[in-house]
Amino acid sequence: MKFYNREKELATLAEIRKQAFEEHSRLTVVTGRRRIGKTSMILKSCEDTPTVYLFVSRSNESVLCAKFAKTISQSLGVFVPPAINNFADIFSTLMEIGKHTSFNLVIDEFQEFFNINESVYSEMQGIWDVYKDTTHVNLIASGSVYTLMHKIFMDYSQPLYGRCDRIIKMRPFDTDVLKTILTDHYPEYTPDDLLALYTFTGGVPKYISILMDNCCFTMSQMVDYMIQPDSTFLEEGNILLIQEFGKKFGNYYSILASIASGRNTAMGISEDFGKASIGGHLKRLEEDYEVITKVRPILAKEATQTVRYEIADNFLRFWFRYIVKYQDYVQANSLTALANLIKNDYPTYSGILLERYFKRKMAESQQFRNIGSWWETSKSNKKGNNNVDDPHEIDIVGIYANADKVFIAEVKRQRKNFKPELFQKKVELLRTRLFYKYEIETACLTLEDM
Repeated sequence: MKFYNREKELATLAEIRKQAFEEHSRLTVVTGRRRIGKTSMILKSCEDTPTVYLFVSRSNESVLCAKFAKTISQSLGVFVPPAINNFADIFSTLMEIGKHTSFNLVIDEFQEFFNINESVYSEMQGIWDVYKDTTHVNLIASGSVYTLMHKIFMDYSQPLYGRCDRIIKMRPFDTDVLKTILTDHYPEYTPDDLLALYTFTGGVPKYISILMDNCCFTMSQMVDYMIQPDSTFLEEGNILLIQEFGKKFGNYYSILASIASGRNTAMGISEDFGKASIGGHLKRLEEDYEVITKVRPILAKEATQTVRYEIADNFLRFWFRYIVKYQDYVQANSLTALANLIKNDYPTYSGILLERYFKRKMAESQQFRNIGSWWETSKSNKKGNNNVDDPHEIDIVGIYANADKVFIAEVKRQRKNFKPELFQKKVELLRTRLFYKYEIETACLTLEDM
């Protein structure tokens, strides 16, 4: 698949490179979840300029440095002794070269030095402080483990704290980019094909690339490809979570499985743990790892107890819903049966993701200052159920940024399932609760509105 999007990030990197080459060295940090396209974007930004690309694999430091020495020699046309066996000397050599040569230095999977030699960071700090103002190195440090990258550069107790000039956090593709990709590969795509691509990938470039390169353009084709022997998608969730959580994998994994199964309140999740306290785990999953989001009714106070938790990442949500829940199918190699189960359940499951799609599309429009849902605790949702016909629940509420105006919408896959009378009752209830001074715009959003 060709390179898509990232115009803003590329423009930012181009400006930083210009500053580094013309003034003095700059350090940029690029983070984002695995498969988000960090390396592709960084290398795209470095095209047609001298670049040293160093990938930090989990290896012995001296072996790694021997490879780095060879790479530097080939990339810059200079001799670097292959006997250098520590990264501090490699980095010093590169900064010396930067006194008379302008170049990009990309260090990929930068957080892996934690597992190789943690003192690398303090050694780099000293070297960087000495050389940065008299050299012309555009240093880009990239990493997939968000918590470690945050610790390295944002924790004041760490040696590289305060050294980076810019932090770029890469996010999934916007909805318009998904449309462009499908149009390029499958011009006759339907709204349901677009929803399936969003539902399964969440806009993560690598997942999209795999599906497009294998001509998987419809929901059925996507499911058949993902649920097959040796599919990378079957283990992707484990790899992603183990990489991020490390030894803490087990408890967090169980919490995410509970949320994916529909137990999306603190009380409901706690019941799955024998009513053990899981508040600290939820807080870390939300604030440190950014894997879940805490959802309150729109305009509810932060202290409200009416809170639901959602898995923020679409792929992980899908993976826990089907791959984890039906792991016995995977272990028994009954993958055709699992694929059929997913296809049969898709109309129900994707309805929830359709609501998320429209909220994301609204956010991308930048017309709203607040986007969410609204509900009141009732018998139907005390246990965290999402009953779309609950008279005390509304799918989407958006408050416009520049006017006393609110947008209220019901989301249905098919318009024939929309109940205008019930929806109007909900709107009037919400008007009396929150928006009696606002102009109210209403809509039923369906697949055709994507």
